[in-house]
Amino acid sequence: MISLKSNVDAVYIHIPFCNYICGYCDFCKVYYNKEYVNKYLEALDKEIKSNYKGEIITSLYIGGGTPSSLDLDELKRLFNILKIFNLSKDCEITFESNPDSLSLDKIKLLKEYGVNRVSLGVETINKKLQDVLERKTNKDDVISCINNLKINDITNINVDLIYAIKGESISDLKNDLNFLLSLDVPHISTYSLIIEDNTKLKINNVKNIDKLVDRDMYDMISKTLKDNNYIHYEISNFSKEGFQSKHNLKYWNNLEYYGFGCSASGYINNVRYTNTRSIINYMKGKTVIDKEILTTKDKMFYEVMLNLRINRGIDKKNFKKKYDVGIDKIFNYKDLVKNKILSEDERYLIVKEEYFYVLDDVLCKIMVE
Repeated sequence: MISLKSNVDAVYIHIPFCNYICGYCDFCKVYYNKEYVNKYLEALDKEIKSNYKGEIITSLYIGGGTPSSLDLDELKRLFNILKIFNLSKDCEITFESNPDSLSLDKIKLLKEYGVNRVSLGVETINKKLQDVLERKTNKDDVISCINNLKINDITNINVDLIYAIKGESISDLKNDLNFLLSLDVPHISTYSLIIEDNTKLKINNVKNIDKLVDRDMYDMISKTLKDNNYIHYEISNFSKEGFQSKHNLKYWNNLEYYGFGCSASGYINNVRYTNTRSIINYMKGKTVIDKEILTTKDKMFYEVMLNLRINRGIDKKNFKKKYDVGIDKIFNYKDLVKNKILSEDERYLIVKEEYFYVLDDVLCKIMVE
């Protein structure tokens, strides 16, 4: 990985194991296998010890896969491995889970090891749509899991929603949204279904829904959640005030972070790297398979691409401080301001919310040299 001590203050840990494989998922994952879990955790321990340089960590994110597929003893071993990190007193520690695999005993264990934020894969509670996605989320499991989290004083909870599923109606989406709102959680992440290569949906020739319907759904989600006091602080993410994801904001603010585990990515000392997706190779100690050494121009491109995802936009003062040049000298965006797609003041350059949905098109126009 990278040998020099860096300015990194965030860590992502990838746990690739799942109790079942969803039809849409293209993340690095395998079915839970106890023998593999033990070997994987051993390899993870070695990777961390070989690369972590003792920086103070303000955000630790344990994702997957399904980290909650590990049993209690395996979770204890994982958290003991993670004790190496020098965590700040207010460190946000996020743990991804499926509601059906996060038992009360596991919740108590998370609390014991300092987890203070949980992200739950709810996706949909509509049985017809669950069958399309090959999900096994039970509505009662979701309610029970969230109640158990709150009882154990883990109240910083995110729930994921997937929409634009084949056969889904606006009414179906409204029902899912109403259910999520009834859970009274401070963060909701929403994702339009994309049919990725090498997924069951792709193999089964499932198609994406019509773009106009997708846009209507996106707009309805945004309006519904904002009407219920959620802030649309990033293209796909909504939160109550003060509950924005600290970890994901590291990414969107183009800050450095460690990535440990199979398929994990990281950004340290001007190098973006990606680990192997092969669990067999990872367990053999063959970790990093790709490194991108960034030029100043590359870093500025990432800055624009990521910053414009959030409602604060690009901090022009910070941009000039980092790169010793004004953003207006590098990127051609004045016509977008003139056409009221971007808004600009002395400090910030922001994509107006009504253009979040077409951000890729906006970025293409900005990046034209």
